[in-house]
Amino acid sequence: MRSGIPLRSVASYLTVMSDTPAFLDKDRPPVPHIVVPRGVTPFFIPGRPVRGRLVRLGTLADALLTRHTSPDQVTRLSGQALALVAGLASGLKFQGSFSLHAKGDGPVPMLLADCTDTGELRGYARVDADRLGALLHTDHAPAADALLGDGYLAFSVDQGPDRERHQGIVSITGGSLAEMALHYFDTSEQLRCLVRLACAPTENGWRAGALILERIAGDGGIDPTVDSEEQEEAWRTALVLAGTLTDAELLDDDLPPDQLLYRLFHSEGVATDRSRALSYGCRCSRARLSGILETFPTDDLNHMAVDGDIIMTCEFCNYHFRFPRNAVHGKQGTGAVEDDA
Repeated sequence: MRSGIPLRSVASYLTVMSDTPAFLDKDRPPVPHIVVPRGVTPFFIPGRPVRGRLVRLGTLADALLTRHTSPDQVTRLSGQALALVAGLASGLKFQGSFSLHAKGDGPVPMLLADCTDTGELRGYARVDADRLGALLHTDHAPAADALLGDGYLAFSVDQGPDRERHQGIVSITGGSLAEMALHYFDTSEQLRCLVRLACAPTENGWRAGALILERIAGDGGIDPTVDSEEQEEAWRTALVLAGTLTDAELLDDDLPPDQLLYRLFHSEGVATDRSRALSYGCRCSRARLSGILETFPTDDLNHMAVDGDIIMTCEFCNYHFRFPRNAVHGKQGTGAVEDDA
């Protein structure tokens, strides 16, 4: 679908979306008002070719991931995808949405996550229950490649209908989602980086986080007295120090970002920039769906109706939109009502 928002109806064949880009569409249902003020903390090693972002979703992870009832293996993958897009989006200059889209032939044939320039997050994993059950019967902790199967991984920047959509696509390569992202950077961006992702249930609910480290290209921000060999050694040192990070540290609500970064990189004199907030950000809209329904012939609308209503569900937030059949034909959604899942 053009909007990138997965929707299902009782007919399951909607293919046309509104021309209004999702990030500009304000006519949407209420969503949980959850904001993590220090969701992304940028940092750098002064005078050295090293910068990065620390992502901590906190309570936002549980709110996003528990909208669907999925096996833990799928929830972990979804949480990692959310942390990854939050970290990558915060390193770009754009207005719109940055998205991850993995499509394969495995038990999780589709994985979606996106983040706006203002930090609004959403995600969704489509599951083939029968195939996943068969996989879990033989492997209780399948890696991301076993869940996704063979296919592709795409990263996209969508800035609306008046701007060209930028997208990079690579084959799914690597056992974990972090390795798949590194394969993308190696082949498409020629960017040297480290990606660490974690997602797990805790006593406070699901938590997800990421550590992304990048080697700065060129001389920007690098001490001119540091030669190329010293720069390379500084990068290698940063990689070794980042490698000591544990999942428990990455997901610990009681360990502030500044303290964690100091724990990892204090020997290198780490410095932080202003943190960025993350929030619950599904952007589905009753008005947009009403416009979709108006494109269908009367017979199709009749076929879609069950007990007098047409029900459409946003797969991101599992929110049900209920449209009385007698109120949708040519009426721009007048009379539509919705109910939360």
